[in-house]
Amino acid sequence: MSSLDFLKPFYSLLPQVANPDKRLGFKEKIKWTGIILVLYFILAEVSLFGLSPTAVDQFAQLRSVMAGSFGTILTLGIGPIVTASIVMQLLVGGKLINLDLSSAEDKAAFQGTQKLLAMLFTLFEAAVLVLTGSLPPISGDYTLILILQMLLGGILIIYMDEVVSKWGFGSGIGLFIAAGVAQTIIVGTFNFLPTAATSAPAGRIPAFIYSLMTGQPNFSLLIPVLSTIIVFLVVVYAESMRVEIPLSYGGVKGARSKYPLRFVYASNMPVILVSALFLNVQLFAGLFQSAGFPILGEVSQGQAISGIAYYLSTPSSVSVLFTDPLKVLIYAIVFIALSIGFALLWVEISGIGPKQVAQQLSNMGVQVPGFRSSKVQFQRIMNKYIPTITVLGGAFVGLLAFAADLTGALGGGTGVLLTVGVVYRLYEEIAKEQLMDVNPMLRRFLGDE
Repeated sequence: MSSLDFLKPFYSLLPQVANPDKRLGFKEKIKWTGIILVLYFILAEVSLFGLSPTAVDQFAQLRSVMAGSFGTILTLGIGPIVTASIVMQLLVGGKLINLDLSSAEDKAAFQGTQKLLAMLFTLFEAAVLVLTGSLPPISGDYTLILILQMLLGGILIIYMDEVVSKWGFGSGIGLFIAAGVAQTIIVGTFNFLPTAATSAPAGRIPAFIYSLMTGQPNFSLLIPVLSTIIVFLVVVYAESMRVEIPLSYGGVKGARSKYPLRFVYASNMPVILVSALFLNVQLFAGLFQSAGFPILGEVSQGQAISGIAYYLSTPSSVSVLFTDPLKVLIYAIVFIALSIGFALLWVEISGIGPKQVAQQLSNMGVQVPGFRSSKVQFQRIMNKYIPTITVLGGAFVGLLAFAADLTGALGGGTGVLLTVGVVYRLYEEIAKEQLMDVNPMLRRFLGDE
C-alpha cells in the first residue's frame, strides 16, 4: 500500500490528459508539439490585467530558466512544477514517503501528488508575489484578480507540459525553456529596432554595426554573442561524451553492441532544480521581509541586497568577480554542490540508477564479455561507472552554468546550457522516431508498438 493512498480522492478531482490509445506516429507527435508551442507563445503575450506599471521583475536573472514571461499570465512559468518536483524528490529520496517508483501504482501516485503540489505552489507563489508588492496591483480591488490570472496561467502550463509528455516529443518543461531562450537569443542578437534611451538598435549585432558606422566601434557589444556560441559548442561536445560498455548476445554468436552511459548522465535537470530552489529563496526572502522577519536577507526594488538571498542571487557579470568576489565564490560552491546532489537524487528517482539499469540489461539477455550474465554482476559493473559519471556530470553542468552566467551570454548562460541540452535530446528522439516509422521491424524489436 502506498503512503499516499489518502490523497487518491483528490486525484480524481483533477482533470487528466488521457494517454494515447495507440502508438503515435512522427507526424502526430510533431503536430501536438507544434500546437502547444504556438499556444505557449500566445499566452506569453497575454498581459496581466490590473498590474501596476511600477512592478519590478524580481526574478529577471532566472527568467529564462523558469520559462516565464514577466507581466503576463505566464509570469510564474515552470517554477511551481519544478518546485513540486524538488519537494517530491526530497521526500522520496529521504524515505519520508515510502514509494517504489518501479511500481506503476506508486509511480502514478508520485505523479498525481506532484501535479497537486504544483497547483498549490502556483496559488502560493502568485499570492506571495502580489501580497508582498513584487507584482503590485493598480489598486487593492485588483489583488485577487491578479492572483487568479497567474493561477490560471500556471495551471495551463501544468497541463500543456502533460500534453507534450504524452502526445508530443520530449517534455513541456524542456520545450518551454528552449522556446523562451531561443526567442531571447534571436531578439537580443538581431533586433534592429532602436532602444528607448538611444537611437542605436537594441540587438547586439545591429548595435555593433551602428557603432562602426558612427566611427565609435564598440567590440564589447559582441561579447554576449561570442559567449553564447562558446557555451553552445562546449555543451554539444559534453553531450557527445560517453562511456560505452561492450555487450554481447548469448544466443547470437558474434552479435555485439555497446551500452552508452552519457557523461552528462542526469541531463541538465539538476541545473533546473537548483535554479528553482534559488528562485524560492528569493521568493521567501520577500515574504519574510514583508512579515517583519528578514531572516533570508533584505530585498529592495525586487533585488536581494543582503543575507542568504543576496549570496544565492545569480551573478550575471564578470565585474562581480572584482566588486564582490566572496559572493561569487559562495554562489559557485553552493551551485555546484547542489547540482551534484540533485544529479544523484535525479538518477535514483528517474529510474536510471545502477540497480535499475542492471535489471534492464538482465532482462535483455545480454552480457558483458568476460563476465557472467547475472543481475548481480551487472549491478557491480554499473556501480563502478554510474555514480562516478553522475557526480562528474553534475559538477560539470553546475560549473558550466555558473561560468556561462558570468559571461552575460544572451538568454542567460544557464538558459543556453539548458536549451542546447533540450534541443540535442529532442533531435535524438525525433531521429529515433523517424527511424522506427521507416522500419516497423525495428519498432517491434524495441517493444515500442
